[in-house]
Amino acid sequence: MLGVVTAGVAPGLALLSYFYLKDQYDSEPISLVLKTFIFGALLVFPLMFIQYVLAAEGLFQGSFLKAFGTVGLMEEFFKWFILYYTIFQHVSFDEPYDGVIYGASVSLGFASAENIFYLVANGLQDALGRALLPVSSHALFGVIMGYYFGKAKFSPDSIKKWIAFSLFIPVILHGVYDYILMTREDWLMLIVPFMIFLWWLGLRKVKKAKILTLHHMNKQYPV
Repeated sequence: MLGVVTAGVAPGLALLSYFYLKDQYDSEPISLVLKTFIFGALLVFPLMFIQYVLAAEGLFQGSFLKAFGTVGLMEEFFKWFILYYTIFQHVSFDEPYDGVIYGASVSLGFASAENIFYLVANGLQDALGRALLPVSSHALFGVIMGYYFGKAKFSPDSIKKWIAFSLFIPVILHGVYDYILMTREDWLMLIVPFMIFLWWLGLRKVKKAKILTLHHMNKQYPV
């Protein structure tokens, strides 16, 4: 069991450390980052229950509705809800790049808990594939969500626009990811280029968030 837990959590913590260490200016409190990670992990339980009820009642079970609704929208909304109501107004969220860290944290908490349940049920032989696909995709959905939270936090004139983007862009990307897996027998031929695109997009948002943070710091502490 310890091996399963370790294999389930290690990829998430490794990716979270990667994004955390890219913060070049004012590192976030580790306690708050881990708290956000735990909140994300706890989301697995209500989401599993809701998705089980929907499946038992035969609601929203078509491939498109399931990919974009009961999986994409529901999972990203719950993560978005945590970020909006616990992190967005927090005093520690004081630069644009912070959104990337907290977005990755809540998503990787969720992905790690989900990963543990999957490995318990199916065995460790899928651990590498899970790390490369579901865990890393959740990380990137969170990075992109967090980037737009950072834009919203420090763009008061466009806050509603960026808050909307912070939810709907990850929902669309998550929906596409799951729709490929649900509907294509040759899913590997499509998911590999999609993951390359997702990594490119996520790292581009990381770079832009760092540039926004640099501009913010220059405004706060002009030379």
